[in-house]
Amino acid sequence: MRVLIIGSLQGHATIAAHIAIKKGAKVTQVLTLDEGLNALRAGKGADLVLVDVLLNVPHFIRAIESERICTPVVACGVNANPKLAGEAIEAGAKEYLPLPPDPELIAAVISAVAEVKSAFIFNDPSMKALLTLADKIAPSEASVFLTGESGTGKEVMARYIHMHSKRAEKAFVTINCAAIPENLLESELFGHEKGAFTGAIARRIGKFEEASGGTLLLDEISEMHPRLQAKLLRAIQERVIDRVGGLQPVSVDIRILATSNRDMLDSINKGEFREDLYFRLNVVNLHIPQLKDRPLDIIPLAEHFISKYCAQNHLSLKKMSERSHELMKKHGWRGNVRELENVMHRAVLLSQDIIEPEDIFGLNLANLDATGFSDAVNGENKNTNDEAGSQIYIGRTVADMERDLIMGTLDHCLGNRTHAATILGISIRTLRNKLKEYNESLNSSGGFASNQQMHHKMPEQQAV
Repeated sequence: MRVLIIGSLQGHATIAAHIAIKKGAKVTQVLTLDEGLNALRAGKGADLVLVDVLLNVPHFIRAIESERICTPVVACGVNANPKLAGEAIEAGAKEYLPLPPDPELIAAVISAVAEVKSAFIFNDPSMKALLTLADKIAPSEASVFLTGESGTGKEVMARYIHMHSKRAEKAFVTINCAAIPENLLESELFGHEKGAFTGAIARRIGKFEEASGGTLLLDEISEMHPRLQAKLLRAIQERVIDRVGGLQPVSVDIRILATSNRDMLDSINKGEFREDLYFRLNVVNLHIPQLKDRPLDIIPLAEHFISKYCAQNHLSLKKMSERSHELMKKHGWRGNVRELENVMHRAVLLSQDIIEPEDIFGLNLANLDATGFSDAVNGENKNTNDEAGSQIYIGRTVADMERDLIMGTLDHCLGNRTHAATILGISIRTLRNKLKEYNESLNSSGGFASNQQMHHKMPEQQAV
């Protein structure tokens, strides 16, 4: 893991760096925010950034977001400073780390915020066969195309391959081709020179150069525009890239991994994806099965996530009841492992010592089928449940449903915005903006126009 420390931290930065190095991290330290931003622009990269809370963390987070540099930020400070810590968290910092540094606390933050997910939790024969194949091809330089539905663990498998390759000590760099607009993706991949286009305020090293010596994962590559696919094909064939606005080609030494949740042959037939690029990437294909097709993995994965989130939330280790086990095995898990992780995170927060079905699937177990759970309970009442479940939504707007979901989750989390945002799958900034919007609506109208009146006003300041 790569850790970037920004600021002197009143002399504690060196201590923090030594602790991180002992935990296996590679540490770089700079003194100012500009130096930190320039280090990230230069492609030195970081899996985690520790920033002195006195250096205006919100400004730094806005700066890296504006340049689409995606790396988690943790604010650090000597002595407790609730105001600055709160401002940093509100701006998007993942945690606040008090100093002097505690070795166990730094280790926990590194694990929780920038954990390298290179280990597979599995017990099903289908996954054992897949891992055997992955172990065979990992030491090679072959490109690998990972396919499978969303949430099955394609990126986890990609990390596994990297960590078992000859490039394991070098960078593992990812880029989500579906998350970046087509007109910006080229500069994200290949970098740009200062002034190459509006907003290019400084030279920026692209993902190809950042990954040089290591592995580059092109996530959801099937979403890439065909025009850019031609440039990508050249870069992969020749291992040479051109920065946007640059005059000289740049050589790179990388291994390419790619993922997609689409039927690639269908995309090729429709003219959406270049056949020559597909064959260049698809030297080895690994297809990751859906979670429902690997039933023996469900409980081991669930127990792993329970352990992870109990530790992360400083809770005693919880166990699932036998009835919870049975219902989980019967559930369809449309969102695959990602859905399972989110569900177990919520269950850890809402349950007592034993995790019951109500903690996992919600309070209204009778409507499991109507809300998307397959044959978990009461299969003989399916028609009745479908009709009852549909009545919940008729006559309500999407905005009403969204608001009730957000407020209900916040209530369940006892006002903890960080936990609520994680369960909802949104950023804490998005959650904060939604709450502000609801407060403004409440103040202007005296209440919400919905069939479920909120029993309290949205708090301006919630625990994080």
